Amino acid sequence: MKKIITLFTVLLSTMVFSQEITTKKGLFFAEGKQLSNKEVKTLLASNTKALALFKASKTKASVGGFLLGFGGGLVLADLVSGAIADIKYPTALTYVGLASLAASIPVLSGRTKKRNDALALYNEGLKKSATKDSNFELNIIVNQSGYGLQFQF
Repeated sequence: MKKIITLFTVLLSTMVFSQEITTKKGLFFAEGKQLSNKEVKTLLASNTKALALFKASKTKASVGGFLLGFGGGLVLADLVSGAIADIKYPTALTYVGLASLAASIPVLSGRTKKRNDALALYNEGLKKSATKDSNFELNIIVNQSGYGLQFQF
């Protein structure tokens, strides 16, 4: 009986924190199951600060990706037109493309930090609410009859 009660206590304590969102190689996981971006947004809806940070990281990724693609496309288009046509190669398109590429670097650099901050804020909020809402209490009782465990729910 003691083994069953101890096992129950350990399982219950791990179940309290099982909803945490983790990342591995840019993918989101909760309870060992992969989550889509939409599911992550749904889970983060309970914490507005975490949701705002997550949306900001997605916005930074979109804007930075656009700037990177736009700049690379302009440089490549100018290079091809310079090779095919008989014009002077570095035109204004190359310089605008390089400026766009340079601007994408700081935009893309902060997206991972914002995403990790959002997930950390959400997971921290889960731990606080789980300990605050939990009425579970485990006490070790000692009296003249012996030792015992007291569970309160």
